[in-house]
Amino acid sequence: MRFEGKVAIVTGGARGMGAAHVRGLVAEGARVAVCDVLDEEGETLAGEFPQARYHHLDVTDEARWRAVVRTVEDALGPVDVLVNNAGIMHRGSVEEQSPEDFRRILDVNLVGAFLGMHTVLPGMRDRGHGAVVNVSSATGMTGFAGSVGYVASKWGVRGMTKAAALDMAGTGIRINSVHPGVIRTPMGEAASPELFAHQPVPRIGEPDEVTRMVLFLACDDASYTTGGEFLVDGGQTIGHARHTSGQR
Repeated sequence: MRFEGKVAIVTGGARGMGAAHVRGLVAEGARVAVCDVLDEEGETLAGEFPQARYHHLDVTDEARWRAVVRTVEDALGPVDVLVNNAGIMHRGSVEEQSPEDFRRILDVNLVGAFLGMHTVLPGMRDRGHGAVVNVSSATGMTGFAGSVGYVASKWGVRGMTKAAALDMAGTGIRINSVHPGVIRTPMGEAASPELFAHQPVPRIGEPDEVTRMVLFLACDDASYTTGGEFLVDGGQTIGHARHTSGQR
């Protein structure tokens, strides 16, 4: 198993893609800290596995980050893998979105991922190894109308990943970003089918399809990969496809 003996933190881990990442890591042998603000769902998920623990974590709270990492390391061991998955979305164009909502999106999606790395990376550096996977979005690769704060945050995650990977050069720590398209999660299920009908793979994505990419980047199979951006979007960002009958 690829994560035997390793410890992972997954933010936004209580449901959706985060829960899929938790299950995938556990199945591969990891001890996993499920971190979220959805306490009931997080406790239920962690309760499925003897090697998982739930921790309440508002990713915008620096002091809480420090407390959670200390608790995780005391209970499970030093952190080998950080999956910055927590994210929120409030629709709104540049004219419509309130400054308060814009700042809140950046705080959770971008500052939250920064605080995770800021807290976890020193220990990884001391031990000479570690992997961080920052979950961005296909909208972090292109524009998307009506979601100005979300798009800004996900472009920020993409750029921050590259800067952090350079900062960690030569330390044994790898940092990469994953860019999902429309995925069957509480956030993605409300999406109009028009968003993916013209993709080369013309369907909504499944959380497990993103998890497989996350696990690859977090494990030693990706030992020569850092600062990269990895799309799991059914080809959404490359343009519209002309489908033949029956194509899937």
